[in-house]
This record gives sequence, C-alpha cells and structure tokens, in this order.
Amino acid sequence: MATVVAISFSKSYINIIHLLLYFHNLFSSNKLTSQLYLVTYSLMAMAFKMAMTGMWVTEECKNSFMEMKWKKVHRYIVFKFDEGLKQLTVDKVGGPAEGYDDLAAALPKDDCRYAVFDFDFVTIDNCRKSKIFFIAWAPSASRIRAKMLYATSKDGLRRALEGIHYEVQATDPTEMGFDVIKDRLK
Repeated sequence: MATVVAISFSKSYINIIHLLLYFHNLFSSNKLTSQLYLVTYSLMAMAFKMAMTGMWVTEECKNSFMEMKWKKVHRYIVFKFDEGLKQLTVDKVGGPAEGYDDLAAALPKDDCRYAVFDFDFVTIDNCRKSKIFFIAWAPSASRIRAKMLYATSKDGLRRALEGIHYEVQATDPTEMGFDVIKDRLK
C-alpha cells in the first residue's frame, strides 16, 4: 500500500469552485446553467490534475525510515524519485557506523534528493539523545523540473515520515554542514 504525496493547490481555486457552485444553485433555472457547469467542471479537472502530479511514497521508504527511527539499523537514508514509476524510492542507506560526512558524500552534485539523518548526541546533563533531521537537497546544478518536483512533494513526504524533528534545505554543501546541524540543536 502506498501513500500519495500530492501537490496542494492554492485555496483560491477551491474558493472559485465554491463560488461557482453557489451561483449555480442560485441561478439553476437560468440559461447560464450549462455554461456554469462547463466552467465548474473544467476548474475541478484542473484542480484534480494539480493534486495528482505528486509522487507515491513506497512502503520501502516508510519501512526503512521506521527501522532507522526505532531499531537504529541505519544512520541515514537518501530518497530519490523514479520519474518513470512516479514513486519515491530509497536511493542509499547508511549503516549505523557511518557518519554525517558519509551522508554528505552520498548526495549527488547535480540532482535533487531527500535525506533523513539520525543525529545522536549527549546533552549537558550527560544524557544520550537522538534527533532526526530531514534534508531537502537541491543543488544549483540540478534540472529545474527536478527542483520543482522535489519542492512541491516535500510536505507530503514529511507527513508520511512521522518523527522528524528538524528540517534543513540546502543548495550547496556549506548550507548543510555539520556545524549547521549542531546549531539547529541549540
């Protein structure tokens, strides 16, 4: 079973549809009824098309995330879109011994990716803690279409992966350096 990551279309389209339906009910005996139906249905079709351009999150993605979150089997997971299948899939997985530098090296220089990283640290009170970071990687060398696809599908993926504490958006390695991750914890 897969979860859809849909682009949320703006409220203005929904408001227009409601307004058109209101006028339709108000003037239902008028000759404008058939034209109003046509406009209403075309707007609804456009809104539906916008909602369906999102991608599917596979069970593999969710299961890998849950293994990382609860069993600590993975240190990081890199996700990518398979545009042919219109699915989000697991691209790379980092073992428990790997670190943040390994994640940074696993991200391509010319294509977008999502990544989650399980950051373990010790607090001032000598308490071991773990926080999960979501990283939206969109380097400037990547295609515009890929940037748009990843940007519009990000919120849906975040909803599918429950338990993310912090988000980092990066276009080059300096924006997601280890010092940035440590600063977010403060």
